[in-house]
Amino acid sequence: MSTAMAFPDFFQFHLPVRIVFGKGLSKDFSAELSSLGVSRAFLVTEKFLHTLKIPDRIRQALESAGVGIAGVFDEVVPNSEVGLCERGAEAARKAGADCIVAIGGGSSIDTAKAINLLLSEGGKLLDYQGAQTLTRPLKPLVAVPTTSGTGSEATMVAVINDPDSQSKISLVDRYLTPALAVLDPELTLTLPRRITAATGMDALTHAVEAYVDIESSPFSDALAAQAMRLVARYLSKAVIDGGDVEVRSALQIASTMAGVAFNHSMVGVIHGMAHALGGMCHVVHGEANAMMLPLGMEYNLEVRERKFAEIARFLGLDIRGKSDRDAGLEGIAFVRQLNQELHDLAGLPTRLSDVGVSRDRLPEVAALAMTDGSMFYNPRDVAEEDVLAMLERAH
Repeated sequence: MSTAMAFPDFFQFHLPVRIVFGKGLSKDFSAELSSLGVSRAFLVTEKFLHTLKIPDRIRQALESAGVGIAGVFDEVVPNSEVGLCERGAEAARKAGADCIVAIGGGSSIDTAKAINLLLSEGGKLLDYQGAQTLTRPLKPLVAVPTTSGTGSEATMVAVINDPDSQSKISLVDRYLTPALAVLDPELTLTLPRRITAATGMDALTHAVEAYVDIESSPFSDALAAQAMRLVARYLSKAVIDGGDVEVRSALQIASTMAGVAFNHSMVGVIHGMAHALGGMCHVVHGEANAMMLPLGMEYNLEVRERKFAEIARFLGLDIRGKSDRDAGLEGIAFVRQLNQELHDLAGLPTRLSDVGVSRDRLPEVAALAMTDGSMFYNPRDVAEEDVLAMLERAH
């Protein structure tokens, strides 16, 4: 019997975004900007970041590079909505922008992707639901993340809330991917503890699902594995001492690595549930992922025992002499313990009831989750009654 690793019959790997990392890099990335050939940048951010003067820092860097500021759209909120994106696109169009610069967390970057799509192509956002609907490149998009979780700076995915349907719509297209991602850990030093915890667990969820999903490949596996190692080692440290730039660097790199990984292998049942919880019950995405992660891992364990054993090793556990299943169970126990530790340190919620989700809404959430595109990539066939059972256990 062959002991060689089994590789997929086919896979592809494409990384169009240029990723640059450096402490203080957001003060001057003119060399990277010069290759884009842009002159009028439209900034997409959130009002809170003005208090930290982060948009001013990026504005100065752009102007020093000879790029004018066409306008600033700072209306981004968590779980960004369709109408907000359309207003932003109209403002960018009136300003004559030839590129978009996203400053903030996943909501800012996803909003910027949607604004760029509409600025470049016109129409209504709902016209572009689904995957690979675009036929040509959009205007250049620069992403400057201020959190370490979504990895949106390196993905072709944007998730936007649609209040009319009480659901989140997914836009998936290679042309949505930013042209440039500027990683500066200094921008994450003031991130509050609870947001640090939630975004870190978001990154861990991306890495875990990327590693076990049906589209995983040796390339996505390598990135997901290193992301898991970094999150497991540094997340609690970042919550305890957020001013440690080396720890913040590790988490920022992990987040982007996990983003690149799931951009290729996609995510699964955990994200399907998290999207439904966000769209219907307005649960913060990273917190939803944190609560559902150990349950989703348990659900998929029976069809990915070897990979979950490897995940336990990436998380820093000694699994020598243990069966794959027992090792996988230890990995799941580690995630539960990490959630509890983050609850104690930062108030990260561990139950859906903690964030105002009523039990009587769970059947609706389960039904909505089943319509999420993430379910197609889950390694185990997903049944609605199983999703409901996981949601009830998390309540």
